[in-house]
Amino acid sequence: MRRMGRTIAGMALALAAGLAAATAGAAPLTADRAVQMALERNSQVVGANAGVLEARSGLYGAYAGLLPRLSADLTRSQTVVRNQTGGRNVGGGLTSPISSDFEQHGTAPALSGSWGFLNLSSLSAWSAARTGLKAAQQRRVATRNDVALSARRQFYEVVKAVRLAAVAENALRLASDDERRVHALFEVGSVSRSDLLKAQVRTAQSELDSLTASQAVVVQRVTLAGLLGVEESRMGEVDTLLTFEPHVYDGAARVAEAGKGRPDLMAAEGELAAARASLRSARFTRLPYVTASASYQINPSSRSTSTILPPGLPGFINPGTSSTRSKTDRLFSGQIALNWDLFDGLSTDSRVASARARLWRAQDARDVLRRNLAAEVHEALLGYQAGLVQDRVARRALESAAENVKLTQQKYNVGSATILELIDAQVQLQRAQSDQVSALAAIRVAEATLDRVRGRSE
Repeated sequence: MRRMGRTIAGMALALAAGLAAATAGAAPLTADRAVQMALERNSQVVGANAGVLEARSGLYGAYAGLLPRLSADLTRSQTVVRNQTGGRNVGGGLTSPISSDFEQHGTAPALSGSWGFLNLSSLSAWSAARTGLKAAQQRRVATRNDVALSARRQFYEVVKAVRLAAVAENALRLASDDERRVHALFEVGSVSRSDLLKAQVRTAQSELDSLTASQAVVVQRVTLAGLLGVEESRMGEVDTLLTFEPHVYDGAARVAEAGKGRPDLMAAEGELAAARASLRSARFTRLPYVTASASYQINPSSRSTSTILPPGLPGFINPGTSSTRSKTDRLFSGQIALNWDLFDGLSTDSRVASARARLWRAQDARDVLRRNLAAEVHEALLGYQAGLVQDRVARRALESAAENVKLTQQKYNVGSATILELIDAQVQLQRAQSDQVSALAAIRVAEATLDRVRGRSE
C-alpha cells in the first residue's frame, strides 16, 4: 500500500514538474508578467473594453441629435404613357375618343439638410452620454485593477502550493528514512513494535500529504491559467521566490488617497452624473423645440413629349407631336418650425420613470462605495499588519524548530533522546517551514489587496 502511495505521489510530482517545465529554457513566470498577461487576455478585461465601446457608441448617437444632417441626391425620373384613349373637353363639349402618347424625362441634382437646434432634451442626452463614456472608462480601469489583484492573488497561491509541495516531499523522504531506521532498531530489539507502527503511520500520512500537495499545485496552476487566458501547459515555470520589503502606512493618508484615486468610485460618480443628465433629458422632452430644414437643387431639367394620333379627329384638334423643355439654374427652399409634442402616448413618462430608476441605483451604488471606503482601507491595512506579524512569528518558530532538531539530534546521538522525540522535532520543523511559506504568500497578497483598495493595482 505504501509503495502504491509513493508511486501516486511520484506521478503527481512528475506531472507537476513536467507541466512546469513545458517551456524549458524560458524565463520563469513572475507576478508582474502574470498580471500583464491577465490584462491582455482575461474575459473581464475584454468585457470592460466592450463596455467602453458601447458607451462611445451611445455618445455618437447623442451627437446625432445635435449636429445637422446633410444629404446629396441625384434624381433621374422618366414617365411613359402609351396609347391613352379618351375624350377631351373642348368648348364645353366632349370630343370623340382620342388616342395619345406621353413621355417625360427629368434630372434633378439636389442638396438637402436639416437641423434640430434649441432642443434641451438632446443637449441633456449628449451630456449624459459624454459623462457615461467617462464612467465606462473608469469602470474599465477598476476592472483591470480587480483582474490584476486576482492574478497576483492566484499567482501567490501557485507559489505557495509549489513551496508546500516541496516541504511535503521533503517530509515524505524524511519519514521514509526514519521508518527504515526504526525498523532496523526494531529488528535488534531497541524499540517496541508500537514505535514501528507509529513510524509507518507517519510515513503513510506523509505520502498522503505529498500527494495532496502535488495535486494542489496542478489545481492552482490550472486556475491561474484560466485567469491569464492561456493553456496551463503553455504557462511555463512559476518563479517561486517570495521576498518583500516591509512598509509603514498611514491609515488616514491611505483613506484620503483612495477617495481621490479609486477608479470604481470615480466611475460611480460619473454614472450618477450621467443618470442625472438622463433624467433631465427625459423631462425636457415635454418642452417645445425648434427645427430647420432646407433643400437646394442645382440645374434641374425636364423634357416632355405628347403625341396625338390621327385619323378621324375633329378639325379643331391638330394631330401631331408637341414637346416642352425646362431648365433652372438653381432652386432653393427652406423652412423653420417650432415643434411641441403635446401628447406622445406616455412615452415621455416611460423615459422619466426609467431615468429616475437609473438615478436611484447610481445614487445607492455611489453611497455604498463611499460608506465602505474607509472600512476597506483599514481592513487591508490590518491584513497587511497581520501578515507581517504572522511572518515574524513563523520566522521565530522556524528558528526554534531548527535549533530543536539540532539539539534533539545531538541527544539522540548520545542516547539521551529516543527516535520518536527526534521524529517529533522534525515534524515541528516541517510545520514551521510550511507556516513561513504561508506567511510570505499572505504578505504578498495583502500588499496587492492594499494597492487595490488605494486604486493602484496595475
